[in-house]
Amino acid sequence: MAKVAFIGLGVMGFPMAGHLKTKGGHDVTVYNRTASKAADWASKFGGKSAATPAEAAADADFVFTCVGNDDDLRSVTTGKGGVLEGMKKGAVLIDNTTASAEVARELYEAAKTKGSDFIDAPVSGGQAGAENGVLTVMCGGDEAVFEKARPVIDAYARMVGLMGPAGSGQLTKMINQICIAGIVQGLAEGIHFGKRAGLDIEKVIDVISKGAAGSWQMENRHKTMNQGKYDFGFAVDWMRKDLGIVLTEARANGAKLPITALVDQFYGDVQAIGGNRWDTSSLLARLEK
Repeated sequence: MAKVAFIGLGVMGFPMAGHLKTKGGHDVTVYNRTASKAADWASKFGGKSAATPAEAAADADFVFTCVGNDDDLRSVTTGKGGVLEGMKKGAVLIDNTTASAEVARELYEAAKTKGSDFIDAPVSGGQAGAENGVLTVMCGGDEAVFEKARPVIDAYARMVGLMGPAGSGQLTKMINQICIAGIVQGLAEGIHFGKRAGLDIEKVIDVISKGAAGSWQMENRHKTMNQGKYDFGFAVDWMRKDLGIVLTEARANGAKLPITALVDQFYGDVQAIGGNRWDTSSLLARLEK
């Protein structure tokens, strides 16, 4: 058992912190900007809540963060009352936010200056993966620190891997989002084409999903896409945030991402028709409007 702090109790963080308490058996203290959510978590899982990130992090062996973006992350870590004010020497800060590689490297250096350690550890698997404790976790940082943190991360993960030095976890998550964007657009176009051709989409998917066209998106999203229902996971607003990070990094490293840039524009079209909180499979709605 370790002493753990968890900062950020959104749709991902709330269940992840819960797994650290129930499955991991750790002593968990949480912080959330909306204090009532932290109180709800403490009531549900039997942990404790704190008034500030620094207070939550005090005496913790491991401090997890899972917030919205780079600015939110800086606020709860290096800002006034942030976790680095409260962390003890030798503690490990593990960031599950999908953020930039730049901020990951910043926090690695900031933690080292304080005598602590840092792992960037963005996750994939969505809300369902968080709730079921089967997320994929892509890490960046020092190998010895990763090996120390891995048994704790395992509480909410199915797969945990060290990708390289600080920032490498975030870069790997960017690749994850690049691949998903193209797959979802292809699936949306396939379903749209099949409908226009007068085919039974369920019969089509039953056949092609067993071949080279099969994917997680096809298996888990084709039914709801075919029904025009888009309330089943990762929101368009979040995907656009992630793709913005990807495209910024691509401009810096010279990578050419024409399909990713195009799909990002398509998600902008979905936002324009009111689909900000629809899940990412709603690319189909854009084709059928």
